[in-house]
Amino acid sequence: MDRFTKNRFFIVLIYTILLLFVVYFLLLLKPILLTIFSFLKAVLGPFIVAMIISYILNPVVTMLHERKVPRTIAVLLIYAVFCTIFTVLLVNVIPMFIDQMQELNKHLPELSMRAQSLVIDINNNSMLPESFREGVNKSLVLLERRISETLLTFVNNIGGMVNALFVAFVVPFLAFYILKDFEVFERAVIKYVPKSHRKNTIRLLKDVDTALGSYIRGQLLVCVIIGTFAYIGYLLVGMPYALLLASIVAITNVIPYIGPFIGAAPALLMASTISLKMMLLVVIVNTVCQILESNIISPQVVGRTLHLHPLLIIFAVLVGGQLAGVLGMILAVPIFASGKVIVQHMFAYYVRRKII
Repeated sequence: MDRFTKNRFFIVLIYTILLLFVVYFLLLLKPILLTIFSFLKAVLGPFIVAMIISYILNPVVTMLHERKVPRTIAVLLIYAVFCTIFTVLLVNVIPMFIDQMQELNKHLPELSMRAQSLVIDINNNSMLPESFREGVNKSLVLLERRISETLLTFVNNIGGMVNALFVAFVVPFLAFYILKDFEVFERAVIKYVPKSHRKNTIRLLKDVDTALGSYIRGQLLVCVIIGTFAYIGYLLVGMPYALLLASIVAITNVIPYIGPFIGAAPALLMASTISLKMMLLVVIVNTVCQILESNIISPQVVGRTLHLHPLLIIFAVLVGGQLAGVLGMILAVPIFASGKVIVQHMFAYYVRRKII
């Protein structure tokens, strides 16, 4: 029996079988788990968003507090600065958005006719394989159906819109109280940890903060920079609705590896209704932006703090997208990195206990 228990392959096989059993039972419980997940997402969602905002802003509040500014005043100062910047952006940027949306709405029939003409040209081109033409037609039909379903859901889901407005109203208040009492919460967490484990817990929290802090704050700055570069690039090549399309690039860039492709898709779709040359220029603009982001901007702003293999990051993004959509894709990497740090600490603790 000892020969089997000490065999590495046998141990891995047993753990694999146990993992498969766990996955099987989770699949059986999927309807119940989805109901629980939906409830928790609705209830805890505002708190999670507020905690993320608080985590991002806490270093600034702490810096002001170290300069003898009370935390409450520091938080109010940050809110005042944010409201001022937000108001300036609203006054200057929102009219541009509205103009571009109105222009898009006005030219939508023309763009639709151009797209239909492009599809007809593809279907009439005998040089293209039949399978390619069928694939294009099926993709367009599927895209049209998805857009119709999305618009119908958006129009019918008035309750969801009201709930989103309520969450947007509540989150700043939650973030204010979390930021104001951030140190109190930290001490409370440590207080309930047994004294024998406090030192390891503090080290764990510091390592998680090191892994995530610069990544989250830096990633937001990178998105703004990439969005600005995309906007300038679209203006230079004469792409219509440059601000609207560059904003999509900025928002989706927060999703590692997959985000740039998602962000470039609307611009490519729009360029396809103009000309093949415009499509090529859009590809060049997005390629240049991503080369700058991956080789210059991200290493300088974000750094290489997560130490995660690209395959693990893509896996985490796909799992997050499957569980919680776009929000899950955005939060997947930070959560996965935190889990990695926690597992490493648990493993190190177990090894130390075994040696002792």
